[in-house]
Amino acid sequence: MNSPKDHAEENIYDPAFVANLFDRCSSNYRRWSAVSSFGFIWLWRRQCVGRLAYSRKIDAVAVDLMAGTGEVWPHLLRRFPDLSTITALDISHHMHLDAVGRLHGKYAERITHLEADALQMDLPANCADLVISTFGLKTFDQDQQSVLANQIARILRPGGSFSLIEASDPKGWALRPLYRFYLDRILPQIERWFLKGANDFSMIGTYTRNFGSSAHMADALRQAGLSVTLEKHFFGCATSVAGHKPDTATIERLQPKPLFADLQK
Repeated sequence: MNSPKDHAEENIYDPAFVANLFDRCSSNYRRWSAVSSFGFIWLWRRQCVGRLAYSRKIDAVAVDLMAGTGEVWPHLLRRFPDLSTITALDISHHMHLDAVGRLHGKYAERITHLEADALQMDLPANCADLVISTFGLKTFDQDQQSVLANQIARILRPGGSFSLIEASDPKGWALRPLYRFYLDRILPQIERWFLKGANDFSMIGTYTRNFGSSAHMADALRQAGLSVTLEKHFFGCATSVAGHKPDTATIERLQPKPLFADLQK
């Protein structure tokens, strides 16, 4: 398997590269992501779901972008037990296979799987009450984040809510050098020892350094017409963006009428 240095001349944001990367590490993703994050990834997923809100009580639909193997679904269904469907979208074929293999009982009937590139998804406009993504943003460069923001704005219903969280580079944190040393030096060595020489999860160091934080995604979502708030988690080791799509009917009611509008009728 390739090391992060071997990837230097490759486009690590190319959808085919990302799909192959996650195809290779899909079987170890759940266990290794939990171990390498010291369990924080579970807490951050829960916090991401906690930033969602919606008002529909019948046939509510959630869309999980870059869904991976579905670790966020238990959190979603626990907080929103009346959800009708979760549409799980991911570009990696093996991630879908692993996610399907984990489903059981009534849980499986509420998940719809869609193997697709989030930047080119053809979900209908205004189809989702909730949009969530946990740890998929870092695989998009800034131009791609702008495309993704427009896609989220397109599929959200007016009044719908979104929440996205990503591992980040905590610039300004006193312990950042230690954090970077762990991601860039220690994590690759541990992965080689325990995953038979693999270097796929080690790409998180490169991705997080390039990603920085969710600040650019927040700006892109605002440009797409969404209400957005940015939040740091554990000193900025993760950052999240959450908000909603304004209800156009509410906006029209709140807009001031032109002076003498009634007299002009």
